Amino acid sequence: MHRLYENKDITVFWNSEKCVHAKECVHGSPSTFDPMRRPWIDLGRADTSEIWQSIAKCPSGALSIVYNHDVRIVFEEAYSRSAAYDGDKRIGECDYQATEEGWVIFHTEVSPEYGKKGIAKRLVYIVTEEAEKRKISLIPTCSYAVKVLKDSAMT
Repeated sequence: MHRLYENKDITVFWNSEKCVHAKECVHGSPSTFDPMRRPWIDLGRADTSEIWQSIAKCPSGALSIVYNHDVRIVFEEAYSRSAAYDGDKRIGECDYQATEEGWVIFHTEVSPEYGKKGIAKRLVYIVTEEAEKRKISLIPTCSYAVKVLKDSAMT
């Protein structure tokens, strides 16, 4: 299962398949990470530095974090994509096609001036999370989506 948790400043990615339940996150920021609560991650309960430091101790890499850089990510089902916006300007997208086999992610792109900020990963995770919630298989053919999903599945 892939999930992302966002607030105004940061996005936290969680891949349950990589999680070894070492509880370093819980020990580092117990108000943020509570396995008994749903959702179990609440970014509004601690400051960003505490959350960041806690995630840095994750031994499996199941948790990762990026700054949002004031970029908003939206799932746009009508357009079969997730899209990244800086204000009203669309600066990136992750496109998929619904097939009988599942959602085929065939394209992920972010404007070059916004590169290296984790935006593309956020785009892929939003589509992945929506597919998982709906129990729809994902078939990544886009090289970036293949890499993100492969990296997130490695233990």
